[in-house]
Amino acid sequence: QVQLVESGGGLVQPGGSLRLSCAASGSIPTFYTMAWFRQAPGKQREFIARITLGITNYADSVKGRFTVSRDNAGNTVYLQIDSLKPEDTAVYYCNIPNLNAWGQGILVTVSS
Repeated sequence: QVQLVESGGGLVQPGGSLRLSCAASGSIPTFYTMAWFRQAPGKQREFIARITLGITNYADSVKGRFTVSRDNAGNTVYLQIDSLKPEDTAVYYCNIPNLNAWGQGILVTVSS
């Protein structure tokens, strides 16, 4: 069973940037979608971004500020987050829908 491990979260000031990583424990077929979700305090988990064979999709709320990418081997997915806002504060999760696999989540806190 594949395991996903996120890294790169933390405390950042508004306007700052972070790069989240999610590494899979096994070999992930390159045609599998890899995605990012987030869950803010008191809110439901929401879709943020996904990448499938280089094609990316984003939630409207993050378009232009978030960039999803994947390494050539296909086992690591990244989420570059720019121009962070306090409302981006959440636990961020990576996901492989084909495997119903989820990471444990990583906290991003945006605060001055």
